[in-house]
Amino acid sequence: MFLKELTKNCFITITYFQNGSFETCKGRVCKLDLHQQTLTLKDEQQKVFSIYLSSIKEIH
Repeated sequence: MFLKELTKNCFITITYFQNGSFETCKGRVCKLDLHQQTLTLKDEQQKVFSIYLSSIKEIH
């Protein structure tokens, strides 16, 4: 159910675990790769973030 929400073209905020600490980023979903279990976000400055689905703690 939540995967359908990720495909909407709106900004979301994701809190995730990376390199031993929690990180937060805000952006739009560019790509959802279920084979590699990654989510790719692009923020307001067009910077791209690739996040493993298993490391996501919270989505707003």
